[in-house]
Amino acid sequence: MYRKDNHNQLEFENFYLPFSGHLRGDNRWVILAGQIPWRQIEELYGKLFSEDNGCPALSARVALGALLIKERLGTSDRETVEQIRENPYLQYFLGMKEYQDKPLFDDSMMTHFRKRFNKDILSDINEKIVESAMKKTEDDKVNSPDSSKDESDKYNNDSSANKGKLIVDATCTPADITYPTDLSLLNEAREKTEEIIDTMQEPFVGIRKKPRTYRRKARKSYLAVAKQKKPGVKKIRKAIGQQLRYLKRNFGHIDHMIEEGLLVYLSKRLYRLLLVIKELYRQQLWMYENRSHSISDRIVSIYQPHVRPIVRGKVRTPVEFGAKVSISLVDGFSFVDRIDWDAYNESCDLEEQIKRYKQRFGFYPESVHVDKIYRNHDNRRFCKKHGIRISGPPLGKPIEETEKLKEQRRLQYQDEIDRIAVEGKFGQGKRRFSLALIMTKLAQTSEVAIMVSFIVMNLEKILTGILSFLLFIWSRLLVSFQVAALNCRNHTRQLLKVCA
Repeated sequence: MYRKDNHNQLEFENFYLPFSGHLRGDNRWVILAGQIPWRQIEELYGKLFSEDNGCPALSARVALGALLIKERLGTSDRETVEQIRENPYLQYFLGMKEYQDKPLFDDSMMTHFRKRFNKDILSDINEKIVESAMKKTEDDKVNSPDSSKDESDKYNNDSSANKGKLIVDATCTPADITYPTDLSLLNEAREKTEEIIDTMQEPFVGIRKKPRTYRRKARKSYLAVAKQKKPGVKKIRKAIGQQLRYLKRNFGHIDHMIEEGLLVYLSKRLYRLLLVIKELYRQQLWMYENRSHSISDRIVSIYQPHVRPIVRGKVRTPVEFGAKVSISLVDGFSFVDRIDWDAYNESCDLEEQIKRYKQRFGFYPESVHVDKIYRNHDNRRFCKKHGIRISGPPLGKPIEETEKLKEQRRLQYQDEIDRIAVEGKFGQGKRRFSLALIMTKLAQTSEVAIMVSFIVMNLEKILTGILSFLLFIWSRLLVSFQVAALNCRNHTRQLLKVCA
């Protein structure tokens, strides 16, 4: 059934606002604001500025809080500013004392916020957030009447025994670039060199003749191959050679114009592109002459020259282009141990990750859960030295079918189940948050975006735990009220029988 609403909407001045002008304490943003050590973050952030010179900067709570809001809501910079302006809970999260109906800052400040932080500062912030959350969790377990002594002593100061599980893995966070091919990169570089020549020639239009670049002919020869569905190897190589020769000709014109002092007419952006294109030309020429498809520090984007190809070996995407990230997972909380734009073997980081675990908690883990690439002789030797059990089958000849073998297989199966948590963390970051495609352009801002994603995922875990605890308390109280009401009703019935 549908009841038609015949009443018109009230006037704007008469629109009803709930909560009587007060914020609710059980709101998610109010809860999250209490889980972040803002004072410690303020101390780390304040070291970046001078105490005497310059205009006063926005607080660390506003800067970091805006980045957390953007990541959690999945909005753009401009939309994030609008959301903050319209939502009083978001303004409380940023430390405002009262609601303001004007934007707190311009959307261009979001870029400056990302530049002011770096991965080391955000790593320290993440450590403090997780440390505070774990401490509160342990205090709740100790104060809970249902907790046992063994559970409350999980992370005590006794360093004589290994405790806990450490889950380690690595992934790639793809950057927002076009899938690179040698031919497309050279064509794009050629077009940018033509733009550089036009910019340097612009003040002398009508005074001196512009160098010939044959841009139409070069574009036509590129499209003749690029539009083919499956061009052959010889056609691609011929087209690459043509683009290299066009680039060489353009570089000759640019060098001649630079000798004449025309470099001053280039902007910083175009001058930076010129340097990147020259390095790209050197790499492509070397691969063309040596008939190779690989070279160290290979450039795959002229706008993001820091991006490198990362061979992952996955069925869907065998090669990804972005930063490689190694993380450690402890009790559902993630710690980013390394962010690198160059491809590396993640098994070399296991020893350092185990040492960081000891620095955080004061003891080594009882077990380390990793995939096959981590189970080399060096890592096994290090784990054996410190009494750490590494997941996976042991080395040596398989033992016979006995109860010991069954127990070993059962333990291996449980280890694989425990390791699923880190894959789920990567899935959460790439499906729910922005790790599937990093939209920032600079290397530093991209690293900040990656770190903020993991901080937000840790905050999500904290929020989920708090809401689950509140729901548990509410259910216990509800059951207690129901039992008390049932006892009261039975007692009343007995009194009525006695009176009758």
